[in-house]
Amino acid sequence: MSEKKLLDALSYHADGRPGKIEVISTKPTQTQFDLALAYSPGVADPCLAIAENVDDVYKYTAKGNLVAVISNGTAVLGLGDIGPEASKPVMEGKGVLFKIFADIDVFDIELNCKDVDHFVETVKAMEPTFGGINLEDIKAPESFEIEERLKEALNIPIMHDDQHGTAIISAAGLINALRLVGKNLNDVRIVVNGAGASAIACTKLFVSLGANKENIVMLDSKGVLRADRTDLDKYKQQFATKRDLNTLEEALVGAEVFVGLSKGNILTPDMILSMAEKPIVFAMANPTPEIDYNLAVATRPDLIMATGRSDFPNQVNNVLGFPFIFRGALDVRSTAINEAMKIAAVHAIADLAMEPVPESVMMAYNERNLSFGPTYIIPKPMDPRLLTTVAPAVAKAAMDSGVARQPITDWEAYNMQLRKRLGIDNDFVNRLMTKAKTAPKRVVFAEADHIRILRAAEIAKRDGICEPILLGNPEAIQKMMDDNNIEIPGVKMIDPRKQEENLKQFGAKLFEKRGRKGFTCFEAEYQMRNRNYYGSMMVETGEADAFISGLTRNYPIALKSALDVIGMVEETRRVSGMHIMMTKTGPVFFADTTVNIDMDEETVYDMVNLVNQRVRAFQIEPRIALISYSNFGSSGGQYPKMMQNVVKRLHANHPEMMVEGEMQPIYAIDGELRNKRFPFNKLGDKSANVFIFSGLSSGNAVYQIMRSMGNMDAIGPVLLGFKKSVHILHHSSSVREIVNMVALAAAEAQEK
Repeated sequence: MSEKKLLDALSYHADGRPGKIEVISTKPTQTQFDLALAYSPGVADPCLAIAENVDDVYKYTAKGNLVAVISNGTAVLGLGDIGPEASKPVMEGKGVLFKIFADIDVFDIELNCKDVDHFVETVKAMEPTFGGINLEDIKAPESFEIEERLKEALNIPIMHDDQHGTAIISAAGLINALRLVGKNLNDVRIVVNGAGASAIACTKLFVSLGANKENIVMLDSKGVLRADRTDLDKYKQQFATKRDLNTLEEALVGAEVFVGLSKGNILTPDMILSMAEKPIVFAMANPTPEIDYNLAVATRPDLIMATGRSDFPNQVNNVLGFPFIFRGALDVRSTAINEAMKIAAVHAIADLAMEPVPESVMMAYNERNLSFGPTYIIPKPMDPRLLTTVAPAVAKAAMDSGVARQPITDWEAYNMQLRKRLGIDNDFVNRLMTKAKTAPKRVVFAEADHIRILRAAEIAKRDGICEPILLGNPEAIQKMMDDNNIEIPGVKMIDPRKQEENLKQFGAKLFEKRGRKGFTCFEAEYQMRNRNYYGSMMVETGEADAFISGLTRNYPIALKSALDVIGMVEETRRVSGMHIMMTKTGPVFFADTTVNIDMDEETVYDMVNLVNQRVRAFQIEPRIALISYSNFGSSGGQYPKMMQNVVKRLHANHPEMMVEGEMQPIYAIDGELRNKRFPFNKLGDKSANVFIFSGLSSGNAVYQIMRSMGNMDAIGPVLLGFKKSVHILHHSSSVREIVNMVALAAAEAQEK
């Protein structure tokens, strides 16, 4: 890792509140009455109830949704035995993934013990606390014994994800690859390079799915696991072969499948040329696969390949499995994660890849024809269907195999419960980032002499979100980058004042646009020295794809340059501003929060249409509420009447649009209350996710309050109505908020 990336990673973990996770209360704690219920004396009642019936611990505590991620730090990622303290960032990270993908709470526990007996006894004593245990980064062969003994001793689901997570995802990919080449798992010859925890778990699962053990050859660092070797432990002995083979090169001749869980660049083109027709190569060493993807495909165009990397097709990523496997196990209070549940997960993941891919997933990965085939045998990590596909399959398998203590009876209700846990759109920012990365666009930053802009540009470039173009004095920008250890390799830096040829061409273009709007030819050329005008014209002329400004400029001034140069789409009379707030149940949209001070009926009507189009472009169904102090005509006044008229026109002209109002905020947020009081409303009992305000004063105030008090991420302001991708930041935008805005601008530029 470069020094810069190291500093970024350290800052990410150290800045603000150290670490990545926290514990928060799920019940009200504002009053003395609340605290009396939370602790003494109220807590005595659930304690006594649990003492009488121990299963009530699931009813009155968080045990049923709490997983322990436990490690002793003996096999951390690719870092080896670095100790329990050094493993903690990884365990916290695993907790984050559990939460964001399956709404599972996690305590990470790092144990200072390498002795198997000590480790097992320690974890056994924790059983009353947790609903499940995820073992992590424990070296083999100790990891095998630890898991086996804990599974025998405890009555909660346990899984060592390093073993079984990789096994489940690779098995799903293998099933689909074999489907495509028309071969049977029980017939193919499989070569497994690597004999650690993951490799052995993968191979055992392949056998459970139908692979013939006699057709499997496994290798460790010393060569083929032969039956005549005397240095094999009991875990390796189960895959020892009697064949007269010694090397990987010998083992691969005529083999149909290669599974690599070893080290990079040990598989040569000649080796895969020696394999059978239509070979399957899973090169899962990370970050460097056993053979480069492009080299392998060029060598054998008929092969199907998977890796552990996200920048190649068919990524074998454990996040496709463990959150949803534990979700299903916890939801039926399973006493174990058994073979039947793992096999159910394999088939659920494999079958999902054969289903038509939702438009939202294709847009996130910028793929228009994503469908089951050689480059799509495994679902994408951002596929929202994984939660509602894998978790129910695992839960059902737990029930069928007799380890479920609380069977599910209403599967439709369970599916709805899963969707509500995170909100169907909870991964909004992730999908936005992923989409931007698929086809990075040129984003011009007008204020490159600001440290936050430079840090955001660095992250955006490094993460593949965009190709930054920095406007300003190159020498000053470079000095600021050097002074702050910022690196943006190959970045283009432009000082508009020194671009004589472009100043004339851009000035002439502006005069052509604004000559009848008060601009003289001289003034048009002179304005091009202004970075906001110059950057906007770069987008207008195709030299850039998106424009970002506003961090240090007055908002109306930055907005005017974009209006003068780029202009609005034809059907729009005024641009509008929208903010996006990230909530637990998905993104919520507010407009107008930045542009229009006092709005008339036409402006509100246009704005609703713009917001509706923009939200739909995010693959989200807009549920629009027009906000006022009145509820459906309950009070008089200019603004309630204006909102009533807008809704009436929208219902007439766009009957398909989910829009209602006017209403107070409480009725927009609480759909059940609204539906009870006003059953005629078009939104039914659904909460609104789009809030339209009658003026800048109310819209901006609500947004600012939520941003400062709600501990929520924000994206915005998002400008609506421009012909091209133009966005203006607010002065207090953090680096992360700027990066989010850049991702949105880049993704929008792809569409435009």
